[in-house]
Amino acid sequence: MHKKTRVVIVGAGFGGLQAAQSLAHTETEVILIDRHNYHTFVPLLYQVATAGLSPDLIAIPIRNLLRHSLNTKFLKAEVEQIDFAVKLVKTSEGEIPYDFLILAAGSRTQFFGIPGATDYAFPLRTLTDAINLRNQIIHCFEKAEGELDDAKRQQLLTIAIVGGGATGVELAGALVELVLGSLQKDYPRLNPQEVKLILLQSGERLLVEFAPSLGKYTYRKLRQLGVQVMLNSKVCQVSADGVGLQDDVWLPAATVIWSVGLAGALPNSSATPTQTRKGKIKVLPSLQASEYPEVFVIGDLAHIEHNQKPLAGVAPEALQQGVFVARNIQRRLRGKELKPFSYFNKGRLAIIGCYSGVGKIGAFKLTGFLPWFMWLAVHLVYLPDWRNRLLILLSWLHAYILGDRSVRLILST
Repeated sequence: MHKKTRVVIVGAGFGGLQAAQSLAHTETEVILIDRHNYHTFVPLLYQVATAGLSPDLIAIPIRNLLRHSLNTKFLKAEVEQIDFAVKLVKTSEGEIPYDFLILAAGSRTQFFGIPGATDYAFPLRTLTDAINLRNQIIHCFEKAEGELDDAKRQQLLTIAIVGGGATGVELAGALVELVLGSLQKDYPRLNPQEVKLILLQSGERLLVEFAPSLGKYTYRKLRQLGVQVMLNSKVCQVSADGVGLQDDVWLPAATVIWSVGLAGALPNSSATPTQTRKGKIKVLPSLQASEYPEVFVIGDLAHIEHNQKPLAGVAPEALQQGVFVARNIQRRLRGKELKPFSYFNKGRLAIIGCYSGVGKIGAFKLTGFLPWFMWLAVHLVYLPDWRNRLLILLSWLHAYILGDRSVRLILST
């Protein structure tokens, strides 16, 4: 009996899941490994963190998504070590040999060794992170309503966001919506004007991945919404009481959100492929690890250059890489030459909130309502489950018609 070629995929994010689905109905045996039994729709994490969506709406069971992939097996396990020399993945559920390996383990939060950041700042990379952050924000509102000391109440109502990229901007806008909508209804003794939202960016402009004019528009819009945007502000310390900047500036804040700094999340391994300073693996144009031609690396873990610049690490890139790697493996099995990866950039959008956003589609720069609406529509289409799409659409309609955020729960995680 002919033994099927085994493809092991580590990570069920956008890239890993897409690779598994693209290998469905091929003459291979596919094993997809992830520590969770659900796929997290990461672009909407900030909406869970700001009480806009229920966590289950952006978490789709992996087995549901692989139901029609008869050659694919899902294994819920922790990857403990990868031995590249003998082609073996060691997991909490046993050892799995492979013929091809697709590394799609994603990224982890990088705190740059800043004192207190690991212990006191709230990252936003996983569903658990989002629930923890929501718990913290709502908990602070609850405490502030009964707090008689002005300074303590002000600290409870101050939220500092570190990082002026897309995630930081999205969080700032969504928190404005939360404060202007639900806060006044739920906490009548609190004055929304007391809530202080601070966005800290170490560079001289927001959204550096976009054109300067779009960064300036975002800056102006957030300022209009009442967000205190501080450019050229480098964080040097975080504590339970606030955040310290260079030049001895101290900002009292009960909540410090960390939306900056990502590093590749490579599992423990022997004879590790060449990595960059950010822990990403340097790959060939075919997305192979140069030292191990049977290993492909995609998503946040891969260091790929496009037009002499590293790719940004957004979902469309990982999805295209997942399809591409599946095709390259099939080419290899047929004895054909592998093709180089070329990213087709369909454009980039970022949502600011309060009916505004920015974007660049081809040569066109967009600001205001249109990119806001396009961002929502695109992410609804990208959601891999129709039930979740429908429920998210209803949640959004409820929020924007009634101006209310429906998931203001403090849950244990």
